[in-house]
Amino acid sequence: MIQLKGMTWDHSRGYDPMIATSEFFSKKHNNKVQINWEKRSLQAFADRPIDQMADEYDLMVIDYPHVGEVSAKGLLQKFDVDEYQSELNLLKEQSVGLSHQSYNIDGHQWALAIDAATQVCCFRKDLISSLPQSWNELSNLAQQNKVLWPLKPVHAISSFYSIYNNITDEFNPKDKNFINKEFGIKTLEMMKHITNHLISDCFIMDPIKTAEMLSSTDDFYYSPYTYGFSNYSRENFRENILTYGNVMDLSNKGPKGTHLGGTGIAISNKSYHKDLALEYSYWIAGADCQKSIFYKSGGQPANSIAWENQQINDECNGFFTNTRLTLNQAWIRPRHNGYMKFQDESGEIINEYLQSNTIEDIIIDKLKIMYAESFEQ
Repeated sequence: MIQLKGMTWDHSRGYDPMIATSEFFSKKHNNKVQINWEKRSLQAFADRPIDQMADEYDLMVIDYPHVGEVSAKGLLQKFDVDEYQSELNLLKEQSVGLSHQSYNIDGHQWALAIDAATQVCCFRKDLISSLPQSWNELSNLAQQNKVLWPLKPVHAISSFYSIYNNITDEFNPKDKNFINKEFGIKTLEMMKHITNHLISDCFIMDPIKTAEMLSSTDDFYYSPYTYGFSNYSRENFRENILTYGNVMDLSNKGPKGTHLGGTGIAISNKSYHKDLALEYSYWIAGADCQKSIFYKSGGQPANSIAWENQQINDECNGFFTNTRLTLNQAWIRPRHNGYMKFQDESGEIINEYLQSNTIEDIIIDKLKIMYAESFEQ
């Protein structure tokens, strides 16, 4: 039997679809091929360099900002190969937003999008009568102690981006000085205005913990910026069903400003079974698998055919229809070598600021210097 090893993240959304699709793939090959998946926490997954994983695993579920670090090192198998060119073109056409494009750098496709996500809002429809349409309305909810906002460092910088990019037109992450000081300060002040009224757990909370709390207690019923998890919108996944929707429009631009998340499947260039890895990867990224086995086993597709499927939306409380506009406008985070270090450190700074009395000018000046320096690494 031919055996391949894979690494993914340890939420049911990240693990269960890989198990289900691998079992089906094995049967397609008369049980002569087996893919064994391991899982790690999101943080452990993020902390382990891809070059280490590429030594050990044939298949890896990755986040696209890492692509810039590995493309020049030759660690990953390119997906733009002649025998799959038509399939690659079709996946580009069927991409939700920029999900597919996010894994393309230096003219090559380094992974295939299998999971699409961005920051959206989340709420308990059975507890909230109307959604906040302005920052003042959000503040009123927060003062009633009804708001959860995941602000663990990596999500703190994500929320900063989401708000900043919605209130200003001066947003160009390719510019080393892309943070406008006036709007940067305004963004921090807006965040602090809300976070002053949040429970302290929010500062160590991620979107999974947020969804768990919202779905298991009636104490809170709204989150303004959190990554969407369609699992929590399905019957019987948790005690209470969550509804996800587009983020607030803060400047008459619509739900614009969030950055793209999700995951893609990549193949180690050291794999001895690249042909099988390519076959499996193209299959699970394709519409037929994404709208059936992948979704039904708890996955959150990146293929528009699945997102537009009426039965799927009926089964998950309209998750995909309700958040599509936000995801379609989500932007691709920088992918240069020094970006991940900036993302980690800037998130720590914003997280600490929200819990302190630091002056906003100091924070923005520091972020501007750090971002410019990230291009030199």
